[in-house]
Amino acid sequence: MKNRLRELREEVGITQEELARALGVTRQTIIAIEKGRYDPSLRLAFKIARFFNKPIEEIFIYEED
Repeated sequence: MKNRLRELREEVGITQEELARALGVTRQTIIAIEKGRYDPSLRLAFKIARFFNKPIEEIFIYEED
């Protein structure tokens, strides 16, 4: 699954640490999501979408193998 997390984070001008703190996760979690090494839980995906005020589909792009 691809995502636009880094792009959106940079648009609003916040660091990985600031985003992690706002979402209640570690900076390592944000790094892993941005690099596509970790798919967030549904709960975390909703928190991210709510934080950026965007639908989940605008942040996470599902691609079938």
